[in-house]
Amino acid sequence: MHVERQFESLRSAYPRAALVPNADTSSVIIVPELALPPGWNRTNVGVAFIAPAGYPVAAPDCFWTEPGLMLANGGTPQNTGTNQLPGIPAGWLWFSWHPSRWDANRGDNLMTYLKVIRRRFEEIR
Repeated sequence: MHVERQFESLRSAYPRAALVPNADTSSVIIVPELALPPGWNRTNVGVAFIAPAGYPVAAPDCFWTEPGLMLANGGTPQNTGTNQLPGIPAGWLWFSWHPSRWDANRGDNLMTYLKVIRRRFEEIR
């Protein structure tokens, strides 16, 4: 399956990453200890996102972080809340964050979406 091949590429960069298949043919990708830039209350955080059924044509959408992630000033990050989906660990913080462009024909993949997540963390808000 396509997601497994792409996951192996992601795992070469993040060896502790995990791929968890869901019953609906989507998969949850968990990347522990993703480095955070200054401006957050920690230096790294575990993140999770879903490769939906229909991936790679269907883009990943939204992501989650381990509980307790806040801005360094104690504020709650914008566009976050609770949204528990199958395969996402209980209590993780949901970021309503979407890629502005996604084109599997252009080569967008799991690493592309991880870059979307990293760009969001660079926006300290």
